[in-house]
Order: sequence, then structure tokens, then C-alpha cells
Amino acid sequence: MSEPVGIPLDLEAVNHLLPHAPEEAATLLHEAARAGRGDAQTWLGQLYLNGLGVSLDPSEALYWFQRAAHADMPMAMNMLGRCHENGWGCEIDHALAAVWYRRSADHGLDWAIYNLAQMHAQGRGVRQDRTEAFRLFTRAATMGHARAMHFLGQFYEYGWEVAPDRAQAFALYRHSAEGGDYRGMCSWASVLTQTGHVTEAVALLARAFPLAPPHYREALLVSLRASPYPPLRALAKNLSVSPGTSETPG
Repeated sequence: MSEPVGIPLDLEAVNHLLPHAPEEAATLLHEAARAGRGDAQTWLGQLYLNGLGVSLDPSEALYWFQRAAHADMPMAMNMLGRCHENGWGCEIDHALAAVWYRRSADHGLDWAIYNLAQMHAQGRGVRQDRTEAFRLFTRAATMGHARAMHFLGQFYEYGWEVAPDRAQAFALYRHSAEGGDYRGMCSWASVLTQTGHVTEAVALLARAFPLAPPHYREALLVSLRASPYPPLRALAKNLSVSPGTSETPG
């Protein structure tokens, strides 16, 4: 991985500045990124993707991710895949996205392994292969990736490429929820509801809701409003789809 010797970057200072002085943090990253530090280039790309401390500019994000990816930074490879998958600063190209996910996954990055699993599960950029998706979700989940745990739980719950095992599925949903993934939190809340722990489910859903993107929130509200459980219907009345959140990281 690229980290040129003699080019200083105070990572602690950048982390300290980001919440209250993101422009100053961006300045530090710009200096190190221009000097060739791959970690700074990756971080700077993320700032441009989020519009934090700099103007929102997906094309500029793509540029810095490309530089860092070609310097063998695994997260930059993954984010370059995300750009090609979603059309951030470039045309959508699922096949190229899969190439970069695989390169990053070969370096052992859990997010890339998860993203490549999704590509195989959906047949985007690669041939659809649920067996390979199951293998990759398992690998990422074993590494502690909360979102992968949720999707792996679905494989066990519905018997995709593996014998159905609801106990294993529910354990994965719980671990995913504990890891802070909103999908895992919602799935575990569903289990809690089914087992009579509705109050706990309501509290968990209230925490999950603001973490989810608008399209997921809209679907969740529809489900809550139609719930046979009054506390869940009451929760729906107190929730709002806007403002939305972004799923750009990873």
C-alpha cells in the first residue's frame, strides 16, 4: 500500500478537525494527497463524495480514488468500484465495478468482499451465482462485517444455497443489529416482534430508521402502518422519511 516516506500527515489532527473544521482537515489532506500519499487521496475522495469540507464533486472524488487505487490502496479500489457501480463522476459500468471490487477483495477488505457478494447475488457485472455470493457473504461476516451478516442471515432463513436454519439466521440478524446495520436492526426487530418483545422492537426500529436511506424508510413506513401491532403503527406516526441519509461509504 502507498504511504510515501517523508510526507507527513497527522491523522489524529485530521480526525479532530473533521467534525468542527472540515475545511482545515481538507487542506491537510490536499497537501498530502498532492504529494502522493495514497491514504490521503482515499480520504480526500470520500470528502468530495460527501461534500464535507469541500464542494460536493463526484468527478473530483473519482479522480482521487483512481490515483489511490492505482497506488494499491484497498479502500480506494473499493470506492472506485462504488463510483462505477453507481455512476458517481462517471458512467455506470457494473463490469468495471466488479473488477475493482475483486482487486480490493484480493487485498482482504471486508467492504469489497461484501460488495462483490452483492454483484454475484444480483448478477450485475458478473454472472449471477448465489453459491459464490454465499461464500463471499460468509467470508465478510466472519470478518465482522455487520451488513454482510444480515444478508447471510437471509440465506439461512430462506435456505438459499444452504439448509434452512432459522436459529442461525436469527443469530446473524442479532449480530448485524449489534454491529449497527439498519437492515440487521430491522430484521432483528421483526424477530423480536414475532417472539412477543414488541417494546424492544419499537425501540430498535426507532434507532434504525434515521440510519436508513429514504427509499428504505418509505418501504418500512408502509410495513409499520400495516402492522397488526398497535405500538408499531404508533411508531410510524412519529417517523418521517426526510431528510435522507447516504450510503456512500463502502
